[in-house]
Amino acid sequence: MFVVLLKFSANKAAAGRFMDGHKDWLKRGFDDGVFLLAGSLQPQLGGAILAHNTTLAALQARVNGDPFVAENIVGAEILDIAPSRVHDRLAFLLGEAAA
Repeated sequence: MFVVLLKFSANKAAAGRFMDGHKDWLKRGFDDGVFLLAGSLQPQLGGAILAHNTTLAALQARVNGDPFVAENIVGAEILDIAPSRVHDRLAFLLGEAAA
């Protein structure tokens, strides 16, 4: 399981020009079953994504395809989490250690 932090860079003002592409990129992540959650970092620091069902290398390639990353609107950091305890509703995340 991964947490992707997308923190705004000095180029934040250009975000509006690439917002549609970024939203399409997010939609693909959800449609592909990789993204579980996406939301804003407060206060207006950028965004965060909870991802699963992928490898670190594949996720890095996916993140690099985000127009916000490609255009240096955000810097991306990927945190790899090995869940050891979860709520029953998230038990499916425990089987991902081999991903």
